[in-house]
Amino acid sequence: MEAYIFVAVVVVFAFIIGGMAIRIIRPYEKGLVERLGRYQRTLDSGLNLIMPFFDTVMKVDMREIVLDVPPQMVITKDNVNVEVDCIVYCQITDPVRAKYEISNYIMAASKLAQTNLRNVIGEMELDQSLSSRDVINSQLRDVLDTATDKWGVKVNRVEIQRIDPPVDITEAMSRQMKAERDKRAAILEAEGEKQAAITVAEGSKRSAILEAEGQAEAVVKKADAEKYRQIAVAEGQAKAILDVFSAIHEGKPNEELITLKYLEMLPKLAEGDANKLFLPYEASGIISSLAAMVEGIKGKQKDAAPAPPPATQG
Repeated sequence: MEAYIFVAVVVVFAFIIGGMAIRIIRPYEKGLVERLGRYQRTLDSGLNLIMPFFDTVMKVDMREIVLDVPPQMVITKDNVNVEVDCIVYCQITDPVRAKYEISNYIMAASKLAQTNLRNVIGEMELDQSLSSRDVINSQLRDVLDTATDKWGVKVNRVEIQRIDPPVDITEAMSRQMKAERDKRAAILEAEGEKQAAITVAEGSKRSAILEAEGQAEAVVKKADAEKYRQIAVAEGQAKAILDVFSAIHEGKPNEELITLKYLEMLPKLAEGDANKLFLPYEASGIISSLAAMVEGIKGKQKDAAPAPPPATQG
């Protein structure tokens, strides 16, 4: 009976010792083994064996954590009090240093972020700090990452949540923004009116140019048409003269016919309102010939007339 009890005690003790010798580490954890108060080794995720009663295991979370830095008042370079807060994303890269180099790296990183946030924004003016969030985030991340590297902690990102100026500054900024927008609106409206006026002027100019070109082209075409008409008229008159000249020569007119034609033209030369009549030089000879012809006709008539009867004496 005593033997069975002893075996049972041994089995129970073996289970207890086995349970104390086995440590299960999760995938996002690392295990630090201390033997009699001295760092021994680091356990990876999975099933690990340690020496019971002599080894102790401290688990370290390797996941990225978020530090919410409390809001604080910061004085800018132009002496404006602003309330600023930020969020820091950090992660343990060396569990040994994170455990043995600092007692509470979370509180240390948070206080370090507050201090450097005051330093970074204190070197900027209000307008610059409001418009340079990316610059502030980058500077804070570089400073915190350098300071926390000795703790085995890496700062991945720093994000500024808000930068709140005083109420009076906010109201002044709102008025300034409204005035700036009104100014831009007025400038855009003026630019639009200017562009519209330029467009109308260019349209009027183009219309005037086209109209002038059309008038010039019409004048040229009219002049060309008049030129062609005059040429056609001149050619017709020349052809008519040639036809008359040919007809005259083919008819072989005598001097009396030519004289008669001159006489027929004299009334037409006298037509009009002019009170003076200019006769060509050749007309004098024609008139002389005509007078001679008339005298000749009269002489023939006298010769052909019968002699009067002799007078009787009583």
